[in-house]
Amino acid sequence: MVQKGYPFYNKKRLGRVPKMTVDIVMSAFKRVKENRGSAGNDGQDIKEFETNLKGNLYKIWNRMSSGSYFPPPVRLVEIPKKTGGKRGLGIPTVGDRVAQMVVKMYFEPKVETIFHVDSDGYRPNKSALDAIGQARKRCWKYDYVIEFDIKGLFDNIDHELLMRAVQKHTRESWILMYIERWLKAPFINSVGHKIRRSSGTPQGGVISPVLANLFMHYAFDMWMERTVPSAPFERYADDAIIHCKTESEAVDILGKLNQRLKDCKLELHPKKTKIVYCKDKDRMKEYPITEFDFLGYTFRRIFIKDRLGRLQFNFLPSVSKKSAKDFRYKIKAMRIHSFTGSKIEIIAEMINPTVRGWLNYFTKYNPSAVKYSIDCINRRLVKWAMCKYKRFRGRRTRAEKWLKELAKREPKMFSHWALGMIP
Repeated sequence: MVQKGYPFYNKKRLGRVPKMTVDIVMSAFKRVKENRGSAGNDGQDIKEFETNLKGNLYKIWNRMSSGSYFPPPVRLVEIPKKTGGKRGLGIPTVGDRVAQMVVKMYFEPKVETIFHVDSDGYRPNKSALDAIGQARKRCWKYDYVIEFDIKGLFDNIDHELLMRAVQKHTRESWILMYIERWLKAPFINSVGHKIRRSSGTPQGGVISPVLANLFMHYAFDMWMERTVPSAPFERYADDAIIHCKTESEAVDILGKLNQRLKDCKLELHPKKTKIVYCKDKDRMKEYPITEFDFLGYTFRRIFIKDRLGRLQFNFLPSVSKKSAKDFRYKIKAMRIHSFTGSKIEIIAEMINPTVRGWLNYFTKYNPSAVKYSIDCINRRLVKWAMCKYKRFRGRRTRAEKWLKELAKREPKMFSHWALGMIP
């Protein structure tokens, strides 16, 4: 076993990185560019990085292949949480993101095949909607759900435990060396002060999602398989739910889970962890908590038509109040009504990407629940028309009629119109 505090790589066997070519570094850059992202602590964005692309990529290749690459400090950006407080987002430089992508391209295939089928976060060909769909089916079969959230997963992952997991899946010294260097790279805050790190992997780093999934694979996924194989789960990074047959089973599992995470130096979020009863037409027991939020959806009892057209209660996911409210706030913040110098086609180009992405996600399950939020867009368009055209000023009814006629003539102009959500 490697002693605590010692490198997890063999310095004597580093040598040159096998098979690393400039073409691989170029492929890594293209993937980083697709993901976009802002500048790191050097202030250099992707566009500026491209002005000397050949030289920058050669420098990364030369240093990485010789073992002399050291990651620069990670820019720390504090983002306000909607629930209060702040969370830290670590933004590496563009060059460092390219370097991380190179290692990710080598390392991810080594671990992807061993990850649990119900781990859906940050994985190729998997999505949050996969997790929601699976949770929807299981909530019909299991009466109780444990909803839990890990407090600051990306900030609190233990480095030694993580490196043991990495070492289990690769013996290549250069991969171990660079991952360890990225874990130790300090933050640099808004006033230029360096902050040393003894735990965590920056949320915002290219390699971080793979490392977080690997850590949780052993801390949670495999532990569940060994300890309570009868209780299925869905996990998306640090957001997860567990399905249970009975309340007593849920209480027992939650107690064991709390201890397991403590053993792995993690902590359950006290306010986001609870036991939920999946109440519907067949499950009518009185229980204090009968709904939960998971990945932007709220699972709860809904009065809805079944496949045979009968109206009855069912336990289903719908867009959560918080997700809907955030979307409406985003639309209002665009201040559509102030763009009176623009044609309505320009307005459509401006808002369609946001609306399309939101609808693609939240109309997958119970699409009727998004109607109120979509009406917000139409109301904003009416307000824009009233500000732009003198004939509509102070005459909302006329503006609404004009918008309806336009929607009939051009039903594909706006993303929500194309789905039949016309004014």
